[in-house]
Amino acid sequence: MDARSIADDRQVSSVKPRTLFFLGPQGSFTHQAAAMAARRLGQPGGNGVSLEARENVPAIIRDVEAGLGWGVIAWENSVEGYVVPNLDAVIDANDVAGLARLSVDIAFDAFVRPRSGDADDGNEDSEIHPYGLDGNGKESPNHHDVLREVVAHPHGLAQCTRFARERHLTPVPASSNAAACRDVKPGQVALGPALCGELYGLETLERNVQDFGGANTDFLVVAPRDAVRRRLQDERCDSVVDYETIIAVVPLSTGPGVIAELLDAVRDEGLNMTSLMSRPIKGHAGTYSFIITLDAAPWQNNFNHLLSQIVAKGDWVKTLAVYPRGEHPNPPVDTWMLPQGGVCLKRTQAGKVETKEERELLW
Repeated sequence: MDARSIADDRQVSSVKPRTLFFLGPQGSFTHQAAAMAARRLGQPGGNGVSLEARENVPAIIRDVEAGLGWGVIAWENSVEGYVVPNLDAVIDANDVAGLARLSVDIAFDAFVRPRSGDADDGNEDSEIHPYGLDGNGKESPNHHDVLREVVAHPHGLAQCTRFARERHLTPVPASSNAAACRDVKPGQVALGPALCGELYGLETLERNVQDFGGANTDFLVVAPRDAVRRRLQDERCDSVVDYETIIAVVPLSTGPGVIAELLDAVRDEGLNMTSLMSRPIKGHAGTYSFIITLDAAPWQNNFNHLLSQIVAKGDWVKTLAVYPRGEHPNPPVDTWMLPQGGVCLKRTQAGKVETKEERELLW
C-alpha cells in the first residue's frame, strides 16, 4: 500500500458522512471514487453511507451547502490538469471545503450500442454492424460513414484524441462519461469506464483507447466547512501531522511584483509550494485569483503567519481544502519528455545556445 493510500485510510474519524453525492449517472469515474470514499470515510465496508447521483457539480455543491450530505468531485487529472469548472465551483461556494483527496486510475473503453435484430436477417456474413465491422470482424469499407461522433466528458475526449483522429470521429462533449455511455446513439462511440459496457448493455468496440497509459484522476471529498473543522480537530487528536492545504488569494492591488511578493512570503515562511495556478475573476477583465497548494497544516505557526500577512495587506484569502498528505511523486524530467521547440541546454552537446534558430526561440 502506498503512502497516499495509508493517508486516505487513516482519515476515518467520528465525523462521518451520511450521504455522498457524485456526478452521475452510475458507472462514472466519480461513482467509483465515491464508493472508495464511502469505505474510507464511513463505517467499515462503507456501511451506513449512501451514494446518490447528481446531474452536475453545481447540484452537488448546493446539496452540500444545504447540509444534506458530502460530495465527491473530480479535482485534478494527471494528463489534463485541474478540472477547472470544479475548481471554480469550490472557489465560489459559500460554505464548502475539501477534507479528503483520493486517486482513481483512469482507463477508457470505446462502446457502441448494439443494433437490434443483428442476428435475425439470415445473412450474418454480410451484416454491417453499427460500429463498422462485418460479420467476420473486419472493417466495412464505409465504416467512417457509419460512425460519425465520439461522445464523452470533455476531459475524456481530451485523453482519447488519437482514437478519435484515427477513426475520423467528431468529438461531442457530455456531462459525464457514464452519461455518454448511457445515452449513446447509433452512429456514436461512447468513451467510459469498462464497467459501463455491462451496466448499460453496450458492445465494446476497443479497450484502453486513452492516449497515455497510467493516467489517474484525484477526487476531492467536499463538506460543509464546520464539518471540515471538526474532522481536522479529530485528526489532530489522532496525531495526523502531514497535511496539504489549498488556498485561493485575490490581490486587491495589481501591477508588477504582486505575485513575487506573495511567493516571497511563502518562501520566507519556509513553506513548500507544490502547485500554483491562476483563474480569472469572472466578468472582470485583468483580475485573477491565485490558487496555491502548500505542504502545511492549518495550525502550523508559519502557515498562520502567512495568512496573517496576506490579510494584513488587504488581500482576499480563502482556504479551499485541507487533507492528509500522501507521498509526492518527484520523478526527474528527462529531455525526451519536453515539447517541440523551446530551448534546453541539456539538449545541446556543448551545453549552450549555438544556433540562430535557438536564440530566436528565447524571445
